Amino acid sequence: MSSIFSYQDTDTLGTVRSVDTATVIVHVPIAENLRKLQVNRLAVLRSSKPGQHLIGIIQKISRTSIEGEQPAEDDDSPPPTELNLVRIALIGTHLEKRGTDANVFVRTLEAVPDIDAKCFALEGEVLTRFMEIIASIGENTAQRLSLGTYTLDETAEAFLNGNKFFQRHAVIVGGTGSGKSWTTAKILEQVSKLPNANAIIFDLHGEYGPLQGDGFRHFKIAGPSDLDAGRSLEDGVIHLPYWLLSYDAMVSMFIDRSDNNAPNQAMVISRSVIEAKQAYLSAKDEETLIDNFTIDSPIPFDLAAVLSKLEELDTQDVDGARAGTTKAGEFKGKLGRLIQRLKNKQTDRRLGFLFQGGELTLDFDWLETLSSALIAGSKDQSGGRGGVKVVNFSEVPSDILPLIVSLVAKLAFSIQQWTPNKDRHPIALFCDEAHLYIPERTSTDSSGEVSVQIFERIAKEGRKYGLGLVVISQRPSEVNRTVMSQCNNLIAMRLTNGDDQNVVRRLLPDSLGGFGDLLPILDTGEALVVGDAALLPTRIRIAEPDNKPDSATVAFWEEWATEEGKDSISSAVANWRRQSIQL
Repeated sequence: MSSIFSYQDTDTLGTVRSVDTATVIVHVPIAENLRKLQVNRLAVLRSSKPGQHLIGIIQKISRTSIEGEQPAEDDDSPPPTELNLVRIALIGTHLEKRGTDANVFVRTLEAVPDIDAKCFALEGEVLTRFMEIIASIGENTAQRLSLGTYTLDETAEAFLNGNKFFQRHAVIVGGTGSGKSWTTAKILEQVSKLPNANAIIFDLHGEYGPLQGDGFRHFKIAGPSDLDAGRSLEDGVIHLPYWLLSYDAMVSMFIDRSDNNAPNQAMVISRSVIEAKQAYLSAKDEETLIDNFTIDSPIPFDLAAVLSKLEELDTQDVDGARAGTTKAGEFKGKLGRLIQRLKNKQTDRRLGFLFQGGELTLDFDWLETLSSALIAGSKDQSGGRGGVKVVNFSEVPSDILPLIVSLVAKLAFSIQQWTPNKDRHPIALFCDEAHLYIPERTSTDSSGEVSVQIFERIAKEGRKYGLGLVVISQRPSEVNRTVMSQCNNLIAMRLTNGDDQNVVRRLLPDSLGGFGDLLPILDTGEALVVGDAALLPTRIRIAEPDNKPDSATVAFWEEWATEEGKDSISSAVANWRRQSIQL
């Protein structure tokens, strides 16, 4: 197969005037040729090595008038000359041959162009052929993750490397109405079609309900109406029992840190929970676990026993210094607020998924049952069916939302961490509306801090355990910086907020900083794609998913213009009172 680049000297648009690491300046002597070199389009330069061409993105085009020396009055004045300069950021190398492969594109610079090296436009049929090389991702077509078509050439399909997209973590950002949910749905649909797919999406508003098919499984965190109906995991309703909470999570939920007795309360609840777990293990004849378990070990315990112990300590008198006398115990009168908070949480029907799961959730095997439903990916793994698991958190109270989302994330991380490497099946977490539960630390409360710690650990260590992270947000400036910095793939859609744009610019390589200027002018459904999974940093028009998420912007004017209105107040009030939306 011959090289796709067979330029003749007559095709030359300009020559290299200066070289600085990965940036070159090209002089274009004929002004008419500037029309073929537009900002953010691609250009080709001859390399100093034979059989290679360098590919670059045009960053800046400038024209400067240069006046000649002033002639004598009787001489003809030479006309002003123009200096046309183009700045190009080099992004990769095209190799005519590498081994047995022909026409290979790599994201490295094996050489730089010489001074006076010729520059050519990448357009027309040559551009189409080049895009086909980019899209092929080598010979391993199984790695292809299709997004849509390239804006530069809409006849060429745009692929990402699916392995690297999930191995190196990813960010999907875009303002309201930019097509962010559409893009997420497009990726999820392709994941769902893989025989042993394994992914979880945290659906905070129920907008991914329309994603249907054999590869999708839908769950929801139990709401008040699910408690009344007795719905269980078999019905797609999840109970996350309180005993799965870590010690830090329990402290943030049950203890008011402003209380003067908060340190005493934290110490007592720690002791009480450990004793309750020991009692549970003894009753279940699981004595072998007692020597090694900790307060964070996922072992069921009886919350009623913990409350009884706290009430006993809160009213306890102990022997005094003199015989026959008593005095107030160490914790007498100091645990009242803790006890009341615990009882309030226990009876709050909005938190029924934590405290009202019934005897089934106190079974020793419940953790394996829950993990098989949510985490298992292989068809043969613990009876799990794999696929994309859409978990609806829409009925979880906002004040504890970070705790509950991070609880599911920690469950996935722990299962992966404690699975032998040879048996580990990879899983990806799609974190929709990530700014709500992975915020920057300066804006966190106690529950948010627990959530941030968990996701920071997943971002830093998850890939070694086969756990990928896809962070999705309309406000990247409010997402935790540590988590964002660990994501090596970026899909950025239209962003109009300056702070959000600056975050994306920091994620871009220095040589592609000018890409950030496109963020406010991208069309709906159009994205800038950069990272390890994208061989070519470029603009991509995202293809329409088969099933669109329920996130379309309401057409205000059209709705107001209809003759018939919608009588929805009665159902809204009823749903509000029952804390559950009845469809």
